[in-house]
Amino acid sequence: MAAERVLRKRGPWRPKKRLGQHFLRQEGIIHEIISRAGFSATSQILEVGAGLGALTIPLARSVGHVYAVEKDSSLVERLARELLRKGIHNVTLQNQDILKTDFGELPVPCGERLGVIGNLPYNISSPFLEKLIGNRSRVFKAVLMFQMEVARRLTASPGNRDYGALTVMVQYHASLTPLLEVSPEAFYPVPKVKSMVVALDFERPHPRRANDEETLKRVVRGAFAHRRKTLLNSFRGSLHALSTETLLEAFGACRIDPRQRAETLSLDDFLCLSSRLASLP
Repeated sequence: MAAERVLRKRGPWRPKKRLGQHFLRQEGIIHEIISRAGFSATSQILEVGAGLGALTIPLARSVGHVYAVEKDSSLVERLARELLRKGIHNVTLQNQDILKTDFGELPVPCGERLGVIGNLPYNISSPFLEKLIGNRSRVFKAVLMFQMEVARRLTASPGNRDYGALTVMVQYHASLTPLLEVSPEAFYPVPKVKSMVVALDFERPHPRRANDEETLKRVVRGAFAHRRKTLLNSFRGSLHALSTETLLEAFGACRIDPRQRAETLSLDDFLCLSSRLASLP
C-alpha cells in the first residue's frame, strides 16, 4: 500500500513537517525490511509510527500481533478504517507519542518479549534509543530505520569520527547489524538524505558486563563531554569529584594513555575505566 496512493484515495492531506513525517512508498523495500527483520508468526511487535499503514498491514499478516503507535490522530483514524476494510484484526492502534508510551502497559501475553520496528523521525532517534535501552528487559530485538548519519554513529568503530557516547552505550546493550540502505526516493515526501535499517539484538549484548552500569554511563558521557580534549582534560571538566591522581591511577591500571581522545577507546577500555573508577576512593 503506497503512501501516495492512500493519500489520493482518502482525500487532501499533507505530511506534517513538525512531526518529521516521511512515508515509505516502495512495496519492495517494505517487504525486504519485514523479511530481514526475521520476526516469527507468533511474534508480538511494537511498531513506532504506524503512519498510513504501509508497514503495519503486511507486518500484521506475518506476525502474531502488532501494537501500532502513531502520534498523528488523523492518521490513526485513516489507518483504523483501512484495517477494517482489509479485515485485519491483529493490530492494536494507539494514538500516542512513542516517547510517552509505557511498554509495561501494552497487553503483551505474559512471558512474551516484544520485537520493535519503525521508521524513526530524526528528532526522536536518540531519546527513543534511550527509552529502548531502559526497556531492554521487555524487548528481544528492534529493527529501526534511521537517517544515515544516525546509523553511522550507531555502527561506528573506535577511531571513527562518528564514534561517540551513543555508539558505546547502544553497542554495550545490543549487537548491531546494518540490514538495508534505503534511498530518498523510497519515501514520500522525498527527504534530502539516505536512510539505513539497523537491527539491534538485545539478546546478544556485549559479552563483558559492567560492575555498575550507572558508573559506565557517567564515564562514557564524561569522556565524550569535551571530545576535542584529551581524556584526562575531558574527565577533569566533567567528573569533578575525582582527583587527577585518581584518574591517572585508573588510566594506568587500564593501560590507557591519558593523552588519548575518547573516540580512540574501545568498549572494553570504557568498561575497565568504569570498573577502576567505581572501586577507587
